[in-house]
Amino acid sequence: MEKTFNLARREDGIAILTMDVPGETMNTLRAEFGPEINQVLAEIKADNSIKGLVLISGKKDSFVAGADISMLDACKTAADAKLLSQQGHVVFNELEGLKIPVIAAINGACLGGGLELALACHQRVCSLNSKTMMGVPEVQLGLLPGGGGTQRLPRLVGITTALDMMLTGKQLRPKQAVKMGLVDDAVPESILLETAVAMALKGKRAPKKVKKSLVTRLLEGTPPGRNIIFDQAGKQVEKKTHGNYPAPAKIIDCVRQGMAKGLTKGLEVEANHFADLVVSKESEALRSIFFGTTEMKKETGAGDVEPREVHKAMVLGGGLMGGGIASVTTTKAKIPARVKDISEQGLSNALSYAYKLLDKGVKRRHMTPAVRDNLMSLMTTTTEYKGIKDADIVVEAVFEDLKLKHQMVKDVERECGENTIFASNTSSLPISQIAEAASRPENVIGLHYFSPVEKMPLVEVIAHEKTSAETIATTVAFARKQGKTPIVVQDGAGFYVNRILALYMNEAAQLLLEGQSVEHLDKALVKFGFPVGPMTLLDEVGIDVGAKISPILESELGERFKAPAAFDKLLADDRKGRKNGKGFYLYGSKAKQKFKKKAKLVDESVYAVLGLTPSSTDSNKDSQDVAKRCVVQMLNEAVRCLEEGIIASPRDGDIGAIFGIGFPPFLGGPFHYIDSMGVAELVAELESYQAQYGDRFMPCARLKEMAENGQTFFE
Repeated sequence: MEKTFNLARREDGIAILTMDVPGETMNTLRAEFGPEINQVLAEIKADNSIKGLVLISGKKDSFVAGADISMLDACKTAADAKLLSQQGHVVFNELEGLKIPVIAAINGACLGGGLELALACHQRVCSLNSKTMMGVPEVQLGLLPGGGGTQRLPRLVGITTALDMMLTGKQLRPKQAVKMGLVDDAVPESILLETAVAMALKGKRAPKKVKKSLVTRLLEGTPPGRNIIFDQAGKQVEKKTHGNYPAPAKIIDCVRQGMAKGLTKGLEVEANHFADLVVSKESEALRSIFFGTTEMKKETGAGDVEPREVHKAMVLGGGLMGGGIASVTTTKAKIPARVKDISEQGLSNALSYAYKLLDKGVKRRHMTPAVRDNLMSLMTTTTEYKGIKDADIVVEAVFEDLKLKHQMVKDVERECGENTIFASNTSSLPISQIAEAASRPENVIGLHYFSPVEKMPLVEVIAHEKTSAETIATTVAFARKQGKTPIVVQDGAGFYVNRILALYMNEAAQLLLEGQSVEHLDKALVKFGFPVGPMTLLDEVGIDVGAKISPILESELGERFKAPAAFDKLLADDRKGRKNGKGFYLYGSKAKQKFKKKAKLVDESVYAVLGLTPSSTDSNKDSQDVAKRCVVQMLNEAVRCLEEGIIASPRDGDIGAIFGIGFPPFLGGPFHYIDSMGVAELVAELESYQAQYGDRFMPCARLKEMAENGQTFFE
């Protein structure tokens, strides 16, 4: 059997231990490596000629990407998970306990268990490779660093820095890592090994002391000071997570106990907390998203059909969406993009939009001005159809007007090649209607981005019945290159994301008209786990946009999509939301005069416009009911989309809702959430609301059938 760990001795007494998992592109840590590592460590201890040890990876661009997550799914009980953590502790303690100096030579991704392995070494040196990143992202999977990370990291870089790393999961670049004392040096990749060897030859050394501010020294250096840090961290975590995520509080507790009672006690607390988190429903949900997205990366969206290469893209429209799409095409996908707009103003907007985003990178020293300018040179502009004959894909981001989109289809067919894909970034018009104007409908597809494009991870790739498999595969690959998570959905009004969102927003509007206050509605859904509440979202998207989409959905999908008539009153009062500074909340100078803090203030005059007096009693039970009423609408509609074949699987439905509208990740997405609450329970809730508020709550046929048969969406 091929080995993962290979020991090579040099003449100068330094041994090189290379980790290279056979048959994998990246190294991950697995429990079954235990015996092999123990054998290697025993061999090193027994050999007096070895004066120092360098640990390095045999993979091109990764050190160790973390522990193998599938090990966790194999844990049946908390005791199994605790054992995994303890086995890691034993090996890392052995490594740290070696009498000779042990140096980690890090090149590429060094994350999670990989960083914990490096922390168990006596010193660390990393390469200046752009792919070298260090971090402990376990919190993003609802976990904590279970290989000693909660104990070794704060002792190395300080409590405040370590908590920041563990609670956010942020990844550090080489220079940041040196500055904070995580690594001792960062050197060009070409001299990484010899630098590590030179460090080993110098013998064991205490880690370099990192400069800390006086306040940090005072806080971290005394028990009362440390308590202030832990209490503050706890408050911030509670404010952010609303108690929905158990991992952050457990991370804080591990550090608190470890710093007060010593390393051994700290490791014991870490193993216990790690075990509890592994079997928690929150971590299970977050891991299912991780596996789902990993699986999707291997799919073309069109079976065995291979995508065509995209060498050049064109974007129609230089507005907010067009500028964003062009920007991710050039900066993320590194594909040249030509932006066409009827006005020079639109073109300069698109260019400045892209420039500002790149310049942030320069200001943060993530890139040099030369790299920024090279990426900017990939974006060109035109007011006519020039220099686009060879475009492989054209993404249209013009107004939601069918006639205008038909004109665009004809223009592109006339000016571009016969294989050029026409992708429409429409948010509501069915793609088959746009394709009616095409002589090559097989090249027409929907590519629906969410705003702001550079931040929102999801895109919907919408196929109508004539879209070719090659067009689907090529568009999916193009979106993935832009750093997006694409889900393939079938054509239909609102597609998937906007369709399930529309009913949720309508229900929130109904609740507002029944007298719920704007704040209470938003707070209730943020507490439930959404990143922002429905009223804030409506202000961000634009009340006018919401009002435009509703009639389209109602005419295509029926009465349940009818928006409350009150929207007309808002528009008559010229309330469009943030974009014109008039919505449910105060913006601009009004907000500043009224309120010096960052919290947003409701524009109280909105109630008079709607002819309402909001109720002043907002109880906790009330807030749960508010959230439930909005959410069950979304769940019911998500199942309808599956029933109609709009989405291919519950997995796609979960990922689409989480990445597209911020459905609470700890619930795993609509379909996971239905499974955990029980299909029968959801049907009962819908029927009870139906009796109270009418047929918009009627459970769909698929749900009723599943409830009768006791079925679930996932195994």
